[in-house]
Amino acid sequence: MADPNTAVQTFFSMMEDQGGVVVKDPPKFDLEAYISNYQGRTRFDRLLLIGKCSKVLCVDALKAAVSEALSGKDVQRYREAWDCIRVAGPNEPEAVFDEAWVKGTVQSNAAETHRLEAELRGYKNNLIKESIRMGNEDLGRHLEATGDLSGAVEAYSRMRPDISTAKHIIDVGKHLVDLAVQRREWGHVIANAAKISGFPNPDDDKVVQPYLRTMQGIGLLGQGKYREAAYSFLMIEGAATAQATQNDFVTPNDVAVYGGLLALATMNRKELKIRVLEKSNFRAFLELEPHIRRAITQFVSGRYSACLEILESYRADYLLDIHLQKHIPTLYSQIRSKCIVQYLVPFSCVTLETMNKAFAPPGQSIEQELVAMIKSGALQARIDTIDKLVTTPKAQPKAAMQASALQTANNFEKEALDRIRRMSILSADLEVKGPRKGHSAWERSSGATESWYAPDQAEMD
Repeated sequence: MADPNTAVQTFFSMMEDQGGVVVKDPPKFDLEAYISNYQGRTRFDRLLLIGKCSKVLCVDALKAAVSEALSGKDVQRYREAWDCIRVAGPNEPEAVFDEAWVKGTVQSNAAETHRLEAELRGYKNNLIKESIRMGNEDLGRHLEATGDLSGAVEAYSRMRPDISTAKHIIDVGKHLVDLAVQRREWGHVIANAAKISGFPNPDDDKVVQPYLRTMQGIGLLGQGKYREAAYSFLMIEGAATAQATQNDFVTPNDVAVYGGLLALATMNRKELKIRVLEKSNFRAFLELEPHIRRAITQFVSGRYSACLEILESYRADYLLDIHLQKHIPTLYSQIRSKCIVQYLVPFSCVTLETMNKAFAPPGQSIEQELVAMIKSGALQARIDTIDKLVTTPKAQPKAAMQASALQTANNFEKEALDRIRRMSILSADLEVKGPRKGHSAWERSSGATESWYAPDQAEMD
């Protein structure tokens, strides 16, 4: 019997060799309570990610992923989960490959696909548009459940010629958006969400709009457009509605985390206060994640080290999030840079010792980080390595005002010269007039006009 600790170490050595993210610290969430907030195919995706990345939750997450796969129809997902658990937990019952389930599921999927395709052919022969639409939708749902996402996209796309109401258009768009999220095609997520945003549906508008803004936010986040994604998440209204309609992919807690982190990384203190803390609709989401609200409040209040400390304590949780994981290093770096810059604003000179106490880990120095920020242009400052001081250039409002006045005068002079030149050209009758619009070159050269090719009255009679 293999040693469980050795097996886990071997598994994560493989993950590191493949360039995967390895999270050594334990997250703050309980795995069972965390995954119970989600439904649909995202449950497996999140469990598998946690199993591949978290040393603490690895075996438990992979076992839950195997169980989740066995409760569905996607054979490939079961193979992925089993391939991980057989290395990380070879002594677990889930490490035994269930060949009977695989064969039975493959046969069942093929039979169901054949049945749905036969029904769809019958609907097409009878030319019943509503039945054809529903037949394509049923086939798309089945193919999505079995993991054939490309086939599901084709099936849902074939629904379009047979739709007759705005609700049907929205349903097709939502299917395509969901598939695009699963396939990580962020451009298609935004494009399909935009297509259905122009179709008002008064009956479900309070449900559709939160869904669209959430999906657009996820798509923009996937593309690295952090500020646009922040605005999209901040515009979501109705935490209760979001809970009921969006947990196939995200929960209201996720909306609070995504919106709060993106806003911290891209907005200044004034914007954070107005658009995040004082915005009534987003306050309802922040109540679900109080630590995000505290971090934003600390930043707005100028307590930057406290803000960073809160975020660092939740780094492990965010590295195990399926949508945040690859963006966390960039977002945390941007937030940290903003904190350092804002910390230096009131001072003209700060000792490195003070900076180290505020931002550096115990026993380390922030000097090299400051050098990198200065070189990149993120920080306007100078470092005195002898006296260990960080000095920032003094603001010179008088010089800035004079420069602005000179630039205005130069612009006025240029505009005046252009106007005088134009007036001189007109007075000397040197203006080159273009041909009249609506005539071809042949008509202009021959003197022909529209009347030349006008039909004769006799011909019209």
